[in-house]
Amino acid sequence: MDRGNGKRGALTRRGFMLPAVLLALAALPGMAVAGPQDRRVPGAAPPGARSRGAGRPNPARRAAPPPLVVIDAGHGGRDPGAIGRGGTQEKRITLAAALELKRQLERSGRCRVVLTRSRDVFVPLGARVDIARRREAALFLSLHADSAPGARGASVYTLAETASDALAAGLARRENLADRAGGLALPSVPPEVQRILLSLMRRETRTGSERLARLAVAALDGEVDLLPNTHRRAGFVVLKAPDVPAALVEMGFLSHPADEAALNRPAHRAKVASALAEAVLGYLATRRAVATQHGATDGAG
Repeated sequence: MDRGNGKRGALTRRGFMLPAVLLALAALPGMAVAGPQDRRVPGAAPPGARSRGAGRPNPARRAAPPPLVVIDAGHGGRDPGAIGRGGTQEKRITLAAALELKRQLERSGRCRVVLTRSRDVFVPLGARVDIARRREAALFLSLHADSAPGARGASVYTLAETASDALAAGLARRENLADRAGGLALPSVPPEVQRILLSLMRRETRTGSERLARLAVAALDGEVDLLPNTHRRAGFVVLKAPDVPAALVEMGFLSHPADEAALNRPAHRAKVASALAEAVLGYLATRRAVATQHGATDGAG
């Protein structure tokens, strides 16, 4: 967050720290480093203005809301997703699991939760991503229960341009029914600088996504059956936001009778949700610790 410390302050976006690049740009003659709607750092006083109560703690900063988690229940409405041998529709399993995960996370009191859908409706893939980006979510978690011959057990996926294996590539192809290039509001700087900022943001987002996936695999391990090589990578559309760490969880495969039976049991879904809640809260704690460390560094001297 912007700590108002002059040269040593850092401009942040969704928890991303880009002080060195932005401060260097701001030092260039005639260079404006600001968003398209506002040329001031959010929360800063207008140029030349002296804030009343300067030097006193700002209660609004202490009362910042808990981080926001967006849970995406895959498929819905006219898109049933995978259908198990017993007739189980993926869209119903994902919604039930998302509602249970929301309940457990909200019970912790450590985050706010928004669902991309809370009932049986169709939401385009791009719109799901936009929900997380518009609300500046701390993370995005997409829940699925797909179909794949011979596959059984939970698995976790993060974004990659090249899939880690044929199974991951096939799942991504089936999920990516639509795509949309989202517009990212970057500072008003030359295109080559925007490319640098976007690259830095994508790199930090991917680092966060990988950390979330590792925590999810560790939490699920021992609680439910896991697919071998549990953490896999592919080009899922819902994971492509450049500024929101994201992971996709296949809770199991409806094409496998044992997984289908398990996912139909509320107790099993609650167990999956409990493991994922542990991973999400662990990720948020790590994120908070990193932000605190950055803040201490920015305020030093």
